[in-house]
Amino acid sequence: MAIAGYRKGLHELGDGCYAWLQPDGGWGWSNAGLVVGDGASLLVDTLFDVPLTRAMLDGMRMVSAGAPITAVVNTHANGDHWFGNQLVKDAEIIASSAALTEMPSNGPQRVARLRAAPGAVGAFAREIFAPFDWSDFEATYPSRTFDGRLDLEVGGVEVQLIEVGPAHTAGDVIAYVPSAKTIFTGDILFIGGTPIIWAGPLSNWVAACDLMLDLDVERVVPGHGPLTDKDGILQVRDYLTFVDGAARERHSAGMSAEEAIADIALGEYGSWSEHGRLAPNVFAVYQELEPALPRVDVLTVFGKMAELEGYADDAGE
Repeated sequence: MAIAGYRKGLHELGDGCYAWLQPDGGWGWSNAGLVVGDGASLLVDTLFDVPLTRAMLDGMRMVSAGAPITAVVNTHANGDHWFGNQLVKDAEIIASSAALTEMPSNGPQRVARLRAAPGAVGAFAREIFAPFDWSDFEATYPSRTFDGRLDLEVGGVEVQLIEVGPAHTAGDVIAYVPSAKTIFTGDILFIGGTPIIWAGPLSNWVAACDLMLDLDVERVVPGHGPLTDKDGILQVRDYLTFVDGAARERHSAGMSAEEAIADIALGEYGSWSEHGRLAPNVFAVYQELEPALPRVDVLTVFGKMAELEGYADDAGE
């Protein structure tokens, strides 16, 4: 349930909290957050490239001018949440230990490999990543890491960083501001778009949703999509439990993961954007059920998503 108009730019949430939204929330179009205290601010995530991050920081200056950004949280290792870090390198940049471990292998070079792939994978990747510019990217990693939980005080405002990964990625973190009843979820929430499991297990992601539902929260800033509240958390939880149940049923029936992906009818979830992400999500359930299974490589995952989203094998040739 959206609680504000979904438009690009800065949204005031109240109690010193702000969201920076990037419609349409699809691949790479992530959100960020700002917590403004007395003389200092905390930024939750940078964006997918330097130009986008620079525009965001310029747009935030109206509220951050008297409270400079002294701390930055990268919620996880996907590039649309940290590739703009070089513009805030003078601040303390914080992430989970697991996120920092993943970041070097999640740089623009990974996107370049996908865009250069033959057939449907390359066509799909070139289309979804076309708007972004990494020509001036400089890898700028977190300067502080933690495991489990880290409580911060930023200009008199308490911010609780809670590690909920591995789920979407190996090191997912949410940022909770108790005084504002506000939570910044990173990619633990996609609103209006389909969640994607890169790490798993899916059960950890459901547990993360349960944790957020148990918090005193009224305002929810997802990693992608419009602002929401606890109804949005429930929607994502319901999708995940649907995929989990459907995949487990087909696993019990002896189907392979590929057969299960082809067999599952998404129903109401078929109207969500990026519905092809069903493929990595089913792979994650099978991995959880059979830990000895080799992990599916990223090119295969993108190929399955491209297939489900209607890209032909010879696309782009």
